[in-house]
Amino acid sequence: MKYMLLVCGDDTNDASDMAPVEPWVDELGDRGVRLHGHRLALPADAVTVRVRGGEVLRTDGPFAETKEYVAGFDILECDSLQEAVEAAAKHPVATIGAMEVRPFWEDEDAEGEIRRLDAELTAAARAGDVERTLACYATDAEVVANGQAERGVEALRKTWSETGSVTREVLEFRVHVDESIAFGHALVRLDGRLQRVTTGYRNAGPRWLIVHEHVTEATS
Repeated sequence: MKYMLLVCGDDTNDASDMAPVEPWVDELGDRGVRLHGHRLALPADAVTVRVRGGEVLRTDGPFAETKEYVAGFDILECDSLQEAVEAAAKHPVATIGAMEVRPFWEDEDAEGEIRRLDAELTAAARAGDVERTLACYATDAEVVANGQAERGVEALRKTWSETGSVTREVLEFRVHVDESIAFGHALVRLDGRLQRVTTGYRNAGPRWLIVHEHVTEATS
């Protein structure tokens, strides 16, 4: 299960004797527990946005008027909440601030969504439906096929409008998901031609879209 670790600093405490964070990052990274993370700018650089009665209200500074502030975040993958708590307790900032450990929402199936997107791509290609095919791609997507690159949906629309329907059969398909991006590696038979396809995906809000596709002819 994935956990969001919010690293909360406290500007009333002296951080001069705090241990460095890098050993904690290296240890959890080597164990595959820490997937991603980053420091944040100071609260003075924050902007809080509210909408009331249709009016956008902007306030300089953090949401909460408190001496504690979110200084950074880490995304952990642990077998249990207890493991995540133990990892948080080892973070140097825990000695002068606080660590909030919160599980990710569990009803998402990113890999399943990407596999359904690929199935939709296959169906659209077989139907020769260009617009249905383009709906699988981000507007700034790049497709590189045998050394030739096409960028943006307008370029893809022009190329694929001249292609017509094709038979697309996916023989192998492996997916690796990492938060809002994912990569797929597939062996595809396209109108009898065997191709290796490497695909980059981006989580575009409510759905995943293809942002990069690299196609080469397979030797066997």
